[in-house]
Amino acid sequence: MSTQKHLSPRVWAELFLLAILWGAVFFSNRIALDEIGPITLVAHRTLWAALLLWLVILLTGTPIPRSPRLWGAFLVMGLLNNLIPFSLLNFAQLTIESGLASIFNAATALWGVLLATLFLPDERLTLAKTLGVGLGFLGVATAIGLSHLTTLDPRSLAQIAALFATVSYGFAGLWARRTLADCSPLTASAGMLTCSALFALPLAYVTEGPITLTLSPPTWAAIAYGAILGTAVAYLLYYRVLAAAGSGNLLVVTLLIPPVAILLGTIFLDESLPPRAYAGFVFLTLGLIVLDGRLLTRLRPKKPA
Repeated sequence: MSTQKHLSPRVWAELFLLAILWGAVFFSNRIALDEIGPITLVAHRTLWAALLLWLVILLTGTPIPRSPRLWGAFLVMGLLNNLIPFSLLNFAQLTIESGLASIFNAATALWGVLLATLFLPDERLTLAKTLGVGLGFLGVATAIGLSHLTTLDPRSLAQIAALFATVSYGFAGLWARRTLADCSPLTASAGMLTCSALFALPLAYVTEGPITLTLSPPTWAAIAYGAILGTAVAYLLYYRVLAAAGSGNLLVVTLLIPPVAILLGTIFLDESLPPRAYAGFVFLTLGLIVLDGRLLTRLRPKKPA
């Protein structure tokens, strides 16, 4: 984890804003899924977000990448960070509550740590990391429920799909560290979203039928929110916060997304989560706190000089 940084009130406000933007995506997705399919929703979200980011690139004069190697990296990143996890989470939200999907989404940080220790030579699985990952996955298992771990009903399949989405996010983080470290965040976001849209559009046509633009106003509002605020603006804000706060402080966003999604689902979608979902989120939160390590360091008694 990165070293602790002193955060200004502005950075704290941006952290909370980012959590709200991403937390509300689960709500907007649930609204759009009432009229369009999961992959069609991915096609809309990635296409409009990519177009908006390319407009920003043109207006700011940011150089457009032309390297085939870099576009190959964008392609893999688009699959791992957008097409696969977006599709799986959308599929999951056809069956499970939006708040529960957001809880599973928080497991992304666990896979990031675990995969880094497996594939990056400079990352080691320390005792604290082992404990944190163990607590986190205990939270995931608790949220799923023992009965759903032994059956393959639609609800258990939806929860497994949401969990596999976080695995894809974990590999995306690993791939970005290896291939996109020197790339501008703006062009990286636009590039991977473009590649995602190029795959999602024909895939949606084959699996869910022709993409129509004659949609109801609530569906268009949900698509607009997910593409513009929940993706394009959120990516720009994410990299801004990352530069100011460091990767360690972004765990705050991870922990704030589920409460936002749960609150919106409860108020506007009449969702009610089982008690095990909240218990699982508590274990997951404890795991992320242990992984971060800073709170435990503060609580540890200081040695006399």
